[in-house]
Amino acid sequence: MKYAFAGDREISLNILKFLISKGYKPAALFVSKNSKSSHSEELIALAGLDKELVFEGNDFKGSLDIIKSMELDYIFGIHFPYIIPNEFLKLPKIGFLNLHPAFLPFNKGWHTPSWAIIDGTKFGATIHFMSEMLDKGNIIYQKELIVQPSDTANTLYQKALKLEEEVFYEAFDDLAALRPKSLIQIDKGTSHSRKDLKEIQEIKLNEKYSGKEIIDRLRGLSTNKIEEGAYFVLNGERYYMQVSISKES
Repeated sequence: MKYAFAGDREISLNILKFLISKGYKPAALFVSKNSKSSHSEELIALAGLDKELVFEGNDFKGSLDIIKSMELDYIFGIHFPYIIPNEFLKLPKIGFLNLHPAFLPFNKGWHTPSWAIIDGTKFGATIHFMSEMLDKGNIIYQKELIVQPSDTANTLYQKALKLEEEVFYEAFDDLAALRPKSLIQIDKGTSHSRKDLKEIQEIKLNEKYSGKEIIDRLRGLSTNKIEEGAYFVLNGERYYMQVSISKES
């Protein structure tokens, strides 16, 4: 199995360690740059590749010919925060694979734990083929995660990160054997962009909401960033709210 690795965040470091431990070192590495980077230095050190095989940021043009000449089986994308050019999707023999914190076809796009709570959709983790349409490629393997009444977007995301690793590890044998499963996404599912979250953040003081709607909105907007929280406006001032929920023991 010959592959290039594109990743960021701790989960990508864990998965690259796993691949190397199984005897599969990446042929090339793509990492984040500047403000989008959290674990680039660790990934570069772990991969141990020559500088000309490490590509930073979203300047894909400089790597196109090099990657094409490698005749890769896969490119693995693990929380890589850049839009991949379409020509890269066709370079690997088998495909460019993506690990997504959602139970596709539900919650394609951004802020997947938030929308799983707010929309009441299925949630989980999925490894799939990347396609020109965002998160619409064929599914290789996925596992569902049951959303609990005590979950917020933040707690659900932490669970999803662990489940994403499980999904990758359980799919590994088929990947290494170069025979990954492929299931077409038949259901239309749901999809959200980055800006969608901003459109539901304000709780309007004179508007009527059901108790469930308010609770789910607060849960879904309780991420690791207070600026993504629900808010209300009073006397021209904006007040942000986030919640934590505990089940009675």
